[in-house]
Amino acid sequence: MNAQTPWWNKNAHADRRPFLEARGKIRGAMRGWFEAGGFTEIECGALQVSPGNEAHLHGFRTEWAAENGQRRPLYLHTSPEFAAKKLLAAGETKIFDYARVYRNGESGPLHSSEFTMLEWYRAEEPYEAVIADCVGLCRLALRQTGRDALEWRGQSCDPYLEPERLTLVEAFARHADIDLEATLGDRDALARASQAISVRTAASDSWSDIFSAVLVKHIEPKLGQGRLTVLCEYPAEEAALARPLAHDPRFAERFELYACGVELANGYGELTDPAEQRRRFEAEMDVKEATYGERYPLDEEFLAALSHMPQASGVAMGFDRLVMLASGARRIADVLWTPPV
Repeated sequence: MNAQTPWWNKNAHADRRPFLEARGKIRGAMRGWFEAGGFTEIECGALQVSPGNEAHLHGFRTEWAAENGQRRPLYLHTSPEFAAKKLLAAGETKIFDYARVYRNGESGPLHSSEFTMLEWYRAEEPYEAVIADCVGLCRLALRQTGRDALEWRGQSCDPYLEPERLTLVEAFARHADIDLEATLGDRDALARASQAISVRTAASDSWSDIFSAVLVKHIEPKLGQGRLTVLCEYPAEEAALARPLAHDPRFAERFELYACGVELANGYGELTDPAEQRRRFEAEMDVKEATYGERYPLDEEFLAALSHMPQASGVAMGFDRLVMLASGARRIADVLWTPPV
């Protein structure tokens, strides 16, 4: 399928159909894995008060109309996270959702404005448990296709090998020759270090902007090569929904899973302090307003529910991306039954 051929063209559909069949096999096997593990499948509503409060994620806005004519804005969620955590507060303990989620402005070989996020939570379990889940699910997905490795653009990754585990401090030192601890919170120091490895910075770039630029250019392409990489212990400023590490609160219980340089999953030991969560969300929205001239509302019910939520760990996995790598697909549109415009 190319830009000139619609996805519903018979030849284009026939070309994609093996990847779509793989999608069904993988989805069914994963659902069985969760059910065998005592998880309950949930279905979080897509319309929410807030699409999420990350500065650089963009939601789709719509308007709800009551029978009496009253109107108020709602958003399509960028993740089922807020609703899922309310269910944890309500007493659910092990839940998963194949959620349709929506992110405006995202398109390309690895991105779609509408996609499936497989999200799950374990109450009263550490984030080591969901890291193990991620590795197991990658192996399960590959078994359904009968292929030897996860593959993407000439790169391969064998999920059966013991995963590589790197903290952000280790990754910056190894792949970018930057002492991340020495530059934490020091925007100018990080800018100088990044310029030395040919990462351009602007006067308006924040510490977070520079951190992300280094991560994308020098670190992510080198992860998940030959085996899975678990990238963990993010700076607290880059983990708005994760609790701080007990031994070093400058960093947080956040990890991402990579294969073939592609991010597959993002998980946390979940933050349950509503006051701290509010502070972080407001800081994120300040950045969003300064950068894009808009801010999203806070979900007050979500913040209220946090004080009733148990300690938990959770993960958001890009289901379409995993299918793509496990089936050998060329782009994310190959594994979407009806790709969006």
